[in-house]
Amino acid sequence: MYLYQKVMALLAITTLSSPVLAQEQLTLEMAIKAAHKYDPWLVGNRHTQQAIEAMSVAAGTMDDPRVSIGMVNLATDSFDFSQEPMTQLKVGVSQMLPRGDSLAIKQNQLSLTASQHPLLRQDRRAKVAVEVAKLWLDAYKAQQSIVLIEQSRVLFEQLADVAQASYSTAIGKTRQQDIVRAELELTRLEDRLAMLKHHLVMSSKKLSQWLGEMPVLQSLSLPKQLPNVQESAGELANHPALKALEQKIKASSSGITLAKQKYKPQWGLNASYGYRDNAPMGGSRADLFSVGVSFDIPIFTDNRQDKEVQSAISSTEAVKSDKLHLLRQLTALMQTTKAHLHRLHERHTLYNDRLLPQIHEQAEASLTAYTNDEGNFTDVVRGRIAELDGQIEALGIDVDTQKTLIQLNYFFITSGDHQVAKTIQRTGA
Repeated sequence: MYLYQKVMALLAITTLSSPVLAQEQLTLEMAIKAAHKYDPWLVGNRHTQQAIEAMSVAAGTMDDPRVSIGMVNLATDSFDFSQEPMTQLKVGVSQMLPRGDSLAIKQNQLSLTASQHPLLRQDRRAKVAVEVAKLWLDAYKAQQSIVLIEQSRVLFEQLADVAQASYSTAIGKTRQQDIVRAELELTRLEDRLAMLKHHLVMSSKKLSQWLGEMPVLQSLSLPKQLPNVQESAGELANHPALKALEQKIKASSSGITLAKQKYKPQWGLNASYGYRDNAPMGGSRADLFSVGVSFDIPIFTDNRQDKEVQSAISSTEAVKSDKLHLLRQLTALMQTTKAHLHRLHERHTLYNDRLLPQIHEQAEASLTAYTNDEGNFTDVVRGRIAELDGQIEALGIDVDTQKTLIQLNYFFITSGDHQVAKTIQRTGA
């Protein structure tokens, strides 16, 4: 096959092989699912959510009652329990009540905090999908570049043989420097192959961070059709990262209400039973029962309650500022990515409709002229190098387009694994 085969003649099946899943042939979607499965962050996030949910239940429960047992008013001259009528064995119980609705508010606050974590996991899954897909595409670019250079090496070897034969027979205009030039280009191709193989190994090592072990990359291919971003377009305001901050704002706002509950008094109930012994002369004494309430009076609020409310308000405003900052950041990145995608589409059209055919025609014309002794060997080599560089550049445009589409789809993630799976399918996995 000639070196000028189109880069877009790609296979429809996308596979890679990895020891992490028993050497199965993996699609990109399966690789991303494996990355999700082995991501310790997702596991830790679930445990954090469970811990907060458990604390939410505990926070809605009143404090345990306190029980006291003691000897009261015991005479110190004889320590006789029956000597004094006021001496008694006293058993008491007390219960402190929460301030206002603080228990329900605290429970709701923790529930709102826990509700952030499923949204954070959705955002994490989407980010992992983007990261793994980009690494996979880097490996694909290196591998396909190796294929193109291997094809070019065969062609350059044939050109070198032709030049050597022409020089040996003194037929044509072949010079010794043409032979040296052919060998030099072969050496340069070997260097480019070594660099690309290094990039392929590095991509494998980076993928091993997500797949558990270093994957063995085999035949990789892009889809024939590029995904359509408009099909996945949604409201940026529904992005999980922003939704998580909304829940954080609600939880922080509950903190303001909770702080205001401290302006209310805290009530306590207490009751006690006092047992008294009979008098020394044998007369009976009545046992005693006491009941009462206690409460504090929040009067000096300047340095405590007022400051706690002020702190809660400032914390809430800080989270609102974080959300606004993230929204602006995502919006700017989305617009930048869209502009980059537009330029890539323009370059893709330019290369495939005009530039690659022109480069091929030039290379063929140089070869024809050289064959007919009307051109020189240097022009033939330059033409083939230009054709190789053009095809590798076109390949890079296709890979960058895929990366940009995957990144752009990240901004439109609105629901968990189902949406991520749809996004991966649109990218051709």
